[in-house]
Amino acid sequence: MSGEGHVVPVGGPRSKRAFELPDKKTDEIKRANRILTALKKRYPDVRCELDFTNSHELLVATILSAQATDVGVNKATPALFERFPTPADYLGVTAEDVQPYLRTLNFWRNKAKSVHATMCHLHEHHGGEVPRTMEELLALRGVARKTANVVLGNAFGINNGVVVDTHVGRISRRFGLTEHEDPVKVERDLMALFPRPSWCILSHLMIFHGRRVCKARGGSCESDSICRRHCANAGA
Repeated sequence: MSGEGHVVPVGGPRSKRAFELPDKKTDEIKRANRILTALKKRYPDVRCELDFTNSHELLVATILSAQATDVGVNKATPALFERFPTPADYLGVTAEDVQPYLRTLNFWRNKAKSVHATMCHLHEHHGGEVPRTMEELLALRGVARKTANVVLGNAFGINNGVVVDTHVGRISRRFGLTEHEDPVKVERDLMALFPRPSWCILSHLMIFHGRRVCKARGGSCESDSICRRHCANAGA
């Protein structure tokens, strides 16, 4: 790194302040882009693996995905979305009425409260529409920066930041893109290394690679061409 960093006009974790990003050397940025190119070539059909048909369904699914698998969420949401097709359909019911649809998920009681409160808030304060700014999304119950980034990037094509889940954090450290464990610090490193238009797809690429190859345990890093070149777990 060099210099004092540069400022990108995106919302902070729970504030209106912009992120100050670390400066990265030219060779670090070039290496990051080689990794991006390799992952794009490997996974040309990469996408968000949560099932949704509109922005409020994605918001609900992402809230439910905390401490849960995408597969588990995708099994729970069809019945939920059929019963509550719009944010307005949550009016006149309670969080307890939402609970039966979420019982297969961890923390289903709290998630039912978050989904109910957020959908009612959308109807009452946003005309039933999902807001398109980080600050407005962070004001919703059950929404943190990662959830907001998922919604902004995948529902609206807004690259406000990089989603950092366990896969993204693990691969970023193994690939030498960050030294940090804190997701916010990892995100800042990735934002500084990769071009802004790639921020949303970058997280999907890393998640795909983390689920299929560069796993926490039992991965195939040593036999994988991308990992052999870039991953510390393969002795790169």
